[in-house]
Amino acid sequence: MGNASMKSKRYKNADGSVTASNSWSHRDGRRLKNASLESLRVRVEELEREGKRRDEELQAKEQQIRSLQEQLARQTRVLAELSEELQTKCIQLSKLQDVMKSQGGAGTASRPTSVRKAGKSSPNLSVRIKETLNRRKGAKAGVSAEPTSSSLPKFCFEKARVAKDVSVKKLLTDALNKNQYLRRLELQQIKDIVECMYERTYQRGEYVVKQGEPGNHLFVLADGTLDVFQHNKLLTSITVWTTFGELAILYNCTRTASRSTDVRTWALDREVFQNIMRRTAEMRHEQYRNFLRSVSLLANLPEDKLSKMVDCLEVEYYDKGEFIIREGEEGSTFYIIAQGKLQKGDYFGEKALVRTFDQTVGTFSELQKHLQGYVATLDRDDRKRHASPVSRHQSQPLSSDAICLKEMVSTFSASRPFDHLEVVATLGVGGFGRVELVKMQDKDVAFALKIIKKKHVVDNRQEEHIQSERKILAEARSPFIVKLYRTFKDNKYVYMLLEACLGGEVWSLLRDRGNFEEPTAKFCVGCVTEAFDYLHRKGILYRDLKPENLLLDAEGYIKLVSWSTLVLPKRSDVARRPGRSVGPRNTWRPEIILNKGHNFSVDFWSLGILVFELLTGSPPFSGSDQMMTYTFILKGIEKMDFPKKITKRPEDLIRKLCRQNPAERLGNLKNGITDIKKHRWFNGFSWEGLKAKTLPSPLKRALTGPTDHSYFDSYPPDEDSPPDELSGWDVDF
Repeated sequence: MGNASMKSKRYKNADGSVTASNSWSHRDGRRLKNASLESLRVRVEELEREGKRRDEELQAKEQQIRSLQEQLARQTRVLAELSEELQTKCIQLSKLQDVMKSQGGAGTASRPTSVRKAGKSSPNLSVRIKETLNRRKGAKAGVSAEPTSSSLPKFCFEKARVAKDVSVKKLLTDALNKNQYLRRLELQQIKDIVECMYERTYQRGEYVVKQGEPGNHLFVLADGTLDVFQHNKLLTSITVWTTFGELAILYNCTRTASRSTDVRTWALDREVFQNIMRRTAEMRHEQYRNFLRSVSLLANLPEDKLSKMVDCLEVEYYDKGEFIIREGEEGSTFYIIAQGKLQKGDYFGEKALVRTFDQTVGTFSELQKHLQGYVATLDRDDRKRHASPVSRHQSQPLSSDAICLKEMVSTFSASRPFDHLEVVATLGVGGFGRVELVKMQDKDVAFALKIIKKKHVVDNRQEEHIQSERKILAEARSPFIVKLYRTFKDNKYVYMLLEACLGGEVWSLLRDRGNFEEPTAKFCVGCVTEAFDYLHRKGILYRDLKPENLLLDAEGYIKLVSWSTLVLPKRSDVARRPGRSVGPRNTWRPEIILNKGHNFSVDFWSLGILVFELLTGSPPFSGSDQMMTYTFILKGIEKMDFPKKITKRPEDLIRKLCRQNPAERLGNLKNGITDIKKHRWFNGFSWEGLKAKTLPSPLKRALTGPTDHSYFDSYPPDEDSPPDELSGWDVDF
């Protein structure tokens, strides 16, 4: 057949099936296969080119992102610098406004006739500060220290307890723990507070808290709704089981808002709160002390050494199966078993103890001596070592000029100082009275006369502190502490005739300059450090350090004034002295806010805050309200970013002075204040020249004479007279 060549060949498979084959089909399949491979190759090349293009685009975008990130970082830095500069300018502007307002309210620099004539008779010196001075007064105002435990009636916790249901206790506990300040207290403290809270109800129209009145209570709202007003403006509303008034239990503040409606509350008195804190601190210290005494390694330590170790003690809890330390880890902690499988008092981590002891208490050789039983000898050596510097430069005799002035004023009438003195100008005002620049009649000799309202002292229970101030100043023999020449009293006032420091306040100078350069700040801190060295050796805490309490004498040297001191006659008592602090609330220390008691370390914290403020113009901790400020303080300075104007060395000093744990603060370690003087920031600083007053002061300002008060702000005259106060607390004046 003609088409025989077109027939397919058939092949029998092994399984009997037949398969057809066509030679054209094989060739066509190969062509199709080759075409498919070529198509795939082309497609792969296209995809590779597309991938490469996209990689290049991605790299370009990543480069653009990096460029934008760098640009953002630069803008962020510039914004931070501008913000810092703006903050500084705002502070300066605020301070300048204070001065302008105070000068506007005070009139001209010349003294009013009523003040000039006051020199002839007992002056009409009660303070009624005009509103133009309110901001100035607020900037300088501190918080009065509460009476110490020795002057308070004995507290009985059982009598202060108020019976209440378990469900109410739970609600109160939850409410207190929601408060940003109270939740930082210990569990036992919260429990004791709940036990002592009592019910107080208010009818509609009554004020729970009235604006401007002193605050003395902490409240938890149990029923109703409270509307919060300030200057008749509604601020917010308080809901049930909310805590308010916590500032009032911290210090004797004045309320800034009013709350009124028909409500039921649970209240706690401030004195009860403070006694609970005092009681807890004393119990905790005694418990820790006895616990450490049960440890054989520490049984023979002297009391002052043991107290420092109590300050370093922290309680840690570990669950079953949890590792306390692991093999190979660096041992940095000394552990004592309080409760658990090991016996109470068992310990481990002795090397860490040696390091801790060496840093905070004494050397390893001293520790060995204690452990070997040489306690009495070592304690005697310690006393000699601590006492020797005092005779070297601290207890200086009065100069011949000071002796002459004391003899001159000793003939003045004890109750009529203005028979011999006339008022030149007012140097400062405060809640307790004012300080007048006075001069002797017919002589060109000037003093500063501090005039204190006796009734105000009694109302605020400050008799003990005023007496302490008088006693300390009368005995002080330091060139860095203002001299007291004589005291007077009458029915309305007590008077302190002091050295006139006419170089002005450091606060005013800092306000005008914005901030100090490092050499100037270093000089200021050096003067304060020497003053602290003198006071601490005498067992005295200053507790009120701030630029407002630093005055400059004619040579530009700093002297401490405005005393709210605490005398600690026994070093072993230092660590467990609870009580209230004083000073501006943005310089309060963590242990004060948490009512843990305090010792000399409070002054070192304040010194660190002062260094920061001198270098920047403002303290490091500041919030929108007082509780926010306290929150920042409790968070600590360790994690805080410092402004660029504070260089590395002063930053290191500030962080070491402001450690959260008081036992770890520079100045409170084994070498005491010597550690501060040897810090790198003071490299090259002449401490001997400072003590001898041969070091030129960068703050010295020219004075035209002994009555030149041009470096002080002007103040309005007093217009009211306080009532008589005849209780006799001022018998020693």
